[in-house]
Amino acid sequence: MAAALWLIGAILLAVAETAAGEFTLLMLGGGALVTAGATGVFDLPPWAQGIVFVVSSVLLLVLARPPLRRYVERKRGDAPSYLESLPGMKAVVSADVSADGGRVLVSGEEWSARTPYDGAPIPAGVEVTIVEIDGAVAIVVDS
Repeated sequence: MAAALWLIGAILLAVAETAAGEFTLLMLGGGALVTAGATGVFDLPPWAQGIVFVVSSVLLLVLARPPLRRYVERKRGDAPSYLESLPGMKAVVSADVSADGGRVLVSGEEWSARTPYDGAPIPAGVEVTIVEIDGAVAIVVDS
């Protein structure tokens, strides 16, 4: 039973890694997977499971994560990230956009948006150009 719980934890950590992208949760998931295997084979008591999890997670974080990050960065090279590629893209206003806020559709995704100036709001249905990304808000101007 304990091995199954560790396995479920490993899967949940691996899934959570897709949102984080830093390989930390993936290494903790690996530690949970090692613990699940060790618990299943050796029927470890809870205190030993904790030790196996901590030791295996730390080893993965120290030994596996840095080369994995270097590999991914090397493969990515100078390619822009998704957020870096947004300025210059066209979007369609889905809820009137003003300096106070609004909504736009960018490649099928809805984003919070605002204009960089105080002026007349841009009405829904108008095509706009993204000029900047400020956190999770697209700064847009009328195309």
